[in-house]
Amino acid sequence: MIFSFLNKRFLFKLLSLFSVVRGYNIVFIVFAQLTSSIFIFSENKNHYSVLLDFNIWLIILSSVCSISAGYILNNVYDSNKDLINRPLKTILEKEISGRTKLNGYIFLNILSLFFSFMVSLKTLLFFSLYILGILFYSIRINRYPFIGNFLSVALSITPFFAITMYYKNFSSEILTHASFLFFVILIRELIKNLESLVGDLTMKYNTIPVKYGEKMTKIYITFYIVITCLISFLIITNYGLSIMTCFYILVHPFFIFFMYILFKFNSKKHYLLLHNALKILIIVGLFSIILHKL
Repeated sequence: MIFSFLNKRFLFKLLSLFSVVRGYNIVFIVFAQLTSSIFIFSENKNHYSVLLDFNIWLIILSSVCSISAGYILNNVYDSNKDLINRPLKTILEKEISGRTKLNGYIFLNILSLFFSFMVSLKTLLFFSLYILGILFYSIRINRYPFIGNFLSVALSITPFFAITMYYKNFSSEILTHASFLFFVILIRELIKNLESLVGDLTMKYNTIPVKYGEKMTKIYITFYIVITCLISFLIITNYGLSIMTCFYILVHPFFIFFMYILFKFNSKKHYLLLHNALKILIIVGLFSIILHKL
């Protein structure tokens, strides 16, 4: 009976840790970096050589460790706000003590730097700056509108540039795809701001919805949607993407319906729906990468 209780306690803490480091996002990032390495960044047509490249796995491990550490830091700084916006999730994450989170943050960053050092000094410098960027964002920039959103999104896509740097592939096509992803994630960030408006107001976070209101935030989102659709059109007309083109074509009706929901409703439930819709769009976009060279 005691053994059963300890097992349940251990599983609960494991679930709590998984929630703190956003394990579902980590799994997605691993798959995204690996898929993009094979089908976009690498010009090698032999997929197995990419899979067997030890340095790629080290870069992915460096990314996973530094991003996980960033999530821990974000969890510490946003715990009070999250208690208002996501009470059940926050209570679950309280199972991990502050000391454990701090030790985990330090340990994961050391691991990240160790793995990156094994690739090259340039990669070590890249991840050192990335870790400092996350720290700077969490401590100083997180609560400010516009610059906080832009830096958050930039940090989200930065690990992919570690692979770009490794392959020395800075083609205009890759930068255009990155720009598309940047604006999709930026739209998602603004939707998250709308979703967490009550907590941000309570904790005096100076987000765009808090400072300018919901209506103005929706206008900003519309502006970013227009940019995203223009980038999508640019990709369709300028690059031979084979079957992947279907994804970029479907982006346009997706955002038309998205904007209808955005302006029709103002509830947290509908903001959550839009948030999840953008997650699905990103996941579908990731899987469409496999069709890039078919």
